[in-house]
Amino acid sequence: MKRKGYLYENIYDFDNIISAFNEVCRNTKNKKKVEFFKEYKCIYTYRIYNILKNQNYKVGPYNIFTIKEPKERRIVSQGMVDKVINHLVARYILYPAILPCLTDFNVASRKDMGMRKGLELYQKYRHYFSCKYKHYYILKCDISKFFASIDHDILKEKLKKRIKDKKALQIVYNIIDSDSEGLSIGNMTSQVLAIFYLNDMDHFIKEKLKIKGVIRYQDDFLLFHHSKDYLKYCLHELTNFLDKENLKLNKKTRLYKDTDNFIFIGRNKYGNYAKYRTVRRRLKKREYLYHNGLIPMHSLVSSRLCYKNLCENKLKL
Repeated sequence: MKRKGYLYENIYDFDNIISAFNEVCRNTKNKKKVEFFKEYKCIYTYRIYNILKNQNYKVGPYNIFTIKEPKERRIVSQGMVDKVINHLVARYILYPAILPCLTDFNVASRKDMGMRKGLELYQKYRHYFSCKYKHYYILKCDISKFFASIDHDILKEKLKKRIKDKKALQIVYNIIDSDSEGLSIGNMTSQVLAIFYLNDMDHFIKEKLKIKGVIRYQDDFLLFHHSKDYLKYCLHELTNFLDKENLKLNKKTRLYKDTDNFIFIGRNKYGNYAKYRTVRRRLKKREYLYHNGLIPMHSLVSSRLCYKNLCENKLKL
């Protein structure tokens, strides 16, 4: 597949800047910051245009914090200008170069993909293998500390094979090197680069191991096969392959029978949402914020409706 060129000019196209500006404003939770940003929209957009056209962009400082739910993670946040530039790089450099080479079973961080697509494939493969074989097995794999373990040098070599525009590569490299711990969770570019980092593994599973039933959602993936011994062989081969990528499978990785119950993308094998305790805890927090005047009523009602639909929307197997 040919490498993509002439990408850098797209990120300082004024229409693209306005589009990214509006997207960042919609998705930023700090509305006071958004209002100030919108008030000086002309100044900020012109500043972004000049920075990118003159190739003067330097990644701004990160605000680093830790979340505890659903598990402990290191998250970063940037200033509004950096967010807009990050979106521009993701939309107009990474997407055109990376998306054409991704497999259909890689369902994270793309349009018309996501958790719903992953659950649809999960339903499809369980139905297919249960009809074709009396018994089958599922290898569930999870990579340990995936984002923090991504090797910058390996990632850059992978990007060179997809992008030939030197200016585009340089700004992507600057964003990658702005964090010493792998890729930063919280940036749009990090989500795109993360799904791309394991693309070679996806093709290895599909073309070398010849596994037909595969689903991957970031670093969490399933392999379906009727032979238990062959999946054990696949596990061995994947472990060796990931060693070359400086990645390791964690203790959650194991082989399941078709009758076993396990959680994938928040659902058990019956299609039921599997984290009700987390939902109750989050709703209690929302109620506390509402009663203390920190959020409006419509925000609380929206949260309750969202979680109600999430828990009642059963995956039909």
